[in-house]
Amino acid sequence: MSDETRIETESEIDAYLAKLHYALSSGAKLMFQEVRKIDESRNIKYSNKFTVADLFPNENPIDALKRELSSLTKAEYLQTVKDIRFPKLSEMREFGRVYNATAEVYIKIRVELLDVSSVGNHTTFVMSFHYSTIAFKDRHFPYCYK
Repeated sequence: MSDETRIETESEIDAYLAKLHYALSSGAKLMFQEVRKIDESRNIKYSNKFTVADLFPNENPIDALKRELSSLTKAEYLQTVKDIRFPKLSEMREFGRVYNATAEVYIKIRVELLDVSSVGNHTTFVMSFHYSTIAFKDRHFPYCYK
């Protein structure tokens, strides 16, 4: 762990997932960073755009991501990360999910719930949804009880 990362308690992750599911079921705007600057120097297989197109070829990417994020579980939680580029924004959560028995996907998201009195919608920002560059066997999933 570093100053930028931490492991939240199980109850904190349960609450976060409840907030995420609430936001997505309440018409949250989903912002997906399909093309990222970092992808310019990376194997295309590890880009958001490639991964989503590969896993959900005949679907609208936003619809597919909303469905996938709506079913995240605490067993898929990796860690919580401070946003050092935008420190006033909420922390991001990292998850890992396996597709088709072997395809490991790294997911990093932020959920912003707006005050009921404010104008606008809740927002779910998907920073990363790509094949993992680090094997899950080398990652620690704190609430994965096998």
